[in-house]
Parts: sequence; C-alpha cells; structure tokens
Amino acid sequence: MAWIAIIGRRLVQMLPIIFGITIVSFVLIRMVPGDPASLILGNHYTPEAATQIRLNLGLDQSVLSQYWIFVTNALSGQFGHSYSLNASVGQLVSDGLVPTLFLIAQAGLFTAVIAIPTGLYVGLHRGGIADQGSRVFLLIGYALPSFLLGVLLILVFGVKVPILPISGFGDGFLEHVQHLILPSITIAIPFSTVLVRSLRASVIETLDADYVTTALLKGVSWRRVVSRHILRNAGMKVVVVFGVNLAFLVGGTVVIENVFSIPGLGSLLVNSVSTRDYPVVQGLTLLFALFVLAANLLTDLVHVAMDPRLAAA
Repeated sequence: MAWIAIIGRRLVQMLPIIFGITIVSFVLIRMVPGDPASLILGNHYTPEAATQIRLNLGLDQSVLSQYWIFVTNALSGQFGHSYSLNASVGQLVSDGLVPTLFLIAQAGLFTAVIAIPTGLYVGLHRGGIADQGSRVFLLIGYALPSFLLGVLLILVFGVKVPILPISGFGDGFLEHVQHLILPSITIAIPFSTVLVRSLRASVIETLDADYVTTALLKGVSWRRVVSRHILRNAGMKVVVVFGVNLAFLVGGTVVIENVFSIPGLGSLLVNSVSTRDYPVVQGLTLLFALFVLAANLLTDLVHVAMDPRLAAA
C-alpha cells in the first residue's frame, strides 16, 4: 500500500506540471518569427496552398481553440499531422524513439562506468594524486560545451584515427552500439562530472560516520565495510542526484543527435523548430517532459527501495 500511495501522490503532483508544460510549449513555438505556411511550402509557396495549411493547422481559429486542438491531439497519442514531413506526428515519434532511447541508455551506462569507480576511488583516497587529478577532469568536463566535445571526438576518432563511426545509427544491435559510442561519451563526460563530485562528497561524509568506525573496530574487513556501508549509503544520495540531473542527459541528446546526425527525436525537434512545424514541436516537447517526469518518479521509487524509511515520510 505504501508504494501505491507514493505513486499516486507523485502522479497527482505531476498533473499541474504537465498542464504548465503544455501551455509553455504551445506559447513558445508561436513566438518564433516567421509564417509556418511559408516555411513549410518553401519554393512551392502559393497563396492558396498557404491558406490551406493555415486551415489544416487551425491557425485561422482563436488561440484557445488552437490550444484545445493541441490538447485533444496529445490525449489521442498522435499529436496531429506534420505538414512539413507529410506524416502523422505519432509515426514520426515512433520512428525516432528507438535511436533516442538507445542513446540515452548507452550514455547512462557510460556515465555509470565513469562516475561510480572514479567517485568511489577519489572519495576513499581524498587528498591523494588521483583526487587532485580528478578535480582537473571535473573542471574541464563540466566547462567544455558538449557540442564542442563532440566535434573534438569526431576529429580525433573519425578523422585523425578513423576507428569509430561519426554519424548515423547503423543497422542491427552491434552497429547501433558502435555508432553511438562517440555520442554516448560526449554526453557521459560532462554528466559524469556531477555524479563524481556528488559520490566523492558522499563517500567522504560516510567515512566519518560513527557506524563505519564501529564496524572497523569490530574487525569487519575493509572490503566489506566499503561494499555494505560506504557504497550503499553514499549511493542513495547519488541516485537522487542522478534523477534530478536526468533532464541534463535527455536535453543533451537534442544537441548531440544533430552533431552526429542521429535520426532520433532530438534531430526531429531541431528540424521542426526551423520549419515551425507546430504539431511536431509541441508533441516532442511534451514527450520529453513526460519522459523526465517518469524518470524522476522511477528515481523516487528506487530511493525508497534503498531506504524503506522514506515510504513513511
């Protein structure tokens, strides 16, 4: 019953957030200068065709009516029709969802591989050479823009030492993994800096806890203390930090997909903004927001699973 109560409470808290997101996405795309019909038609522009597109997009109706059309399309799961790509938004989302989810999962895995061993080691050896060196890594990794890091990786591993693909998604599981190595590293490096810093601080704090000192005085082995006490308790805080900063990971895919020409939702979103394709931009904005909210909910559940006392809070 505690789990049901937690999920129900979080879902109720999400409703006003989702409502606000629909309003923001609806308003912001309409603030972008330019006529959507002109951008969609391009060289094929005619007054008659432009009028027809405005009618199909509902731009001849009031703002409230347009918003209602957006909401009803979103509830149907199709989000309307893209006139710049001549396809339903639902179909476009379905086509681009796999590359984006694959990129997020692989980037998250690379982040864990980088952050967990590094944060744990420097936390257990604070003040040492590795700890001092990690600060340089944290500073550079956090300050370096992701698109610039992506370009540098392309130049090194795609041009100077051409050992990895630099664009596309490939065919089949193994090619997907191979094509997304550089994009995943590009996202993982800046994201891991946040987790390394958090895990290091949590490990140092846990090392000074009384229960760790007591366990060592009782003769518990150092390896057991690290695995059962330090890593477990420090890891709970890192899970929260990971969930809070997940928007960074999701948002990073939008930029990186364009840098590496990955046919995912991020590339679709950028291209749709440039053509002012209202249905696509509104649908993808809402979809990305729902993904972040769902991930935050999952983070809360994992946190409660690691510390059942939170279920009563």
